[in-house]
Amino acid sequence: MEALLTAGVLDIYTALGLILLAGFTSFVTGTMGLGGGMLLLVVMASVMPIAALIPVHGLVQLGSNASRAIMTFKHLDRAMFKYFAVGTVLGAVAASFVVVQLPLAIIQLAIAVFLLLMVWGLKPSPREMSRPGRIIAGALTTFLSMFVGASGPMVASVVYRNGYNKMTHTSTFANCMTFQHSLKAIVFTMVGFSFWQWLPLVVAMIVSGAIGTWLGLQLLNKIPADKFKLAFKLILSVLAVRLLYQGIMSF
Repeated sequence: MEALLTAGVLDIYTALGLILLAGFTSFVTGTMGLGGGMLLLVVMASVMPIAALIPVHGLVQLGSNASRAIMTFKHLDRAMFKYFAVGTVLGAVAASFVVVQLPLAIIQLAIAVFLLLMVWGLKPSPREMSRPGRIIAGALTTFLSMFVGASGPMVASVVYRNGYNKMTHTSTFANCMTFQHSLKAIVFTMVGFSFWQWLPLVVAMIVSGAIGTWLGLQLLNKIPADKFKLAFKLILSVLAVRLLYQGIMSF
């Protein structure tokens, strides 16, 4: 059992911690609409081999978003999803030609800066996006996610521009992310990454995430969002600063 969960690389306590964290971060995303994937990426970047970080995180997020997409499917904005999906395919095809393995320090710095910008940066005002805008958004966020990993905030900001209610936002965001992560998994498989040794850990994290998602959706309209969002922003910022420090010290 230990060998299965650790993929021959992680110790059993780290693997179990990641499984529990997958449930918690899915709970956060189910409740708040986004944010869990970023937190999971920050922690995984601190404990996992860099070569496996983005592919494994993407596969776990695929499972997490898929469960949320299924649970909220009736609220999906199908028009938004359709054009975003077209762009996602274009972005994945483009990324398949240029995916490279960046040094650990570069990825740590990129993730840290990206998180700080997404958490504290200016948010666009709500307005319905044009069809070309949706396609471009799908292509750009998919392409960047191959290198940064946590594209959730970028996709969420795109979905947010349409001024949806909570359930429509959650469903449309989850479905867009599910399709995006599906193509990411295909791209990483095509460029040679082997998911097999990580599969037991990934499956356990996905199951934990599905439970967290269900619990989070139950509380979606019940938890006062403002105080929780502020606390989460502060925690995420501390983790981002830690990654920033680690990246700088690695040079």
